Amino acid sequence: MFLGLRRCALGALLVLALAGCADAPVQAMSDTRQAIQAAEAAGAQTAAPEDLAAARDGLRRAEDLLRARDYRSARREALGARARAAAALAASSPVPATR
Repeated sequence: MFLGLRRCALGALLVLALAGCADAPVQAMSDTRQAIQAAEAAGAQTAAPEDLAAARDGLRRAEDLLRARDYRSARREALGARARAAAALAASSPVPATR
């Protein structure tokens, strides 16, 4: 009986430990890379160089955090970098003409 209780407790601890682990922000990193590529393709190097540089720097920080397995911080950096890439893209895109 004691052995069964011990196994149950060990299993419960294992489940709790796994539940506490955050998943790697694979999708956030991919989305950020795509946003940066779109901004570059739209000419952000000349139209919004500061935003583009900030997006690239944020992605580098996110990659470093990912390697360090700090997934929560990596996700936060990736999302911030994606926002800066979106700002660079918006600044690079021509404003549609109004009629």
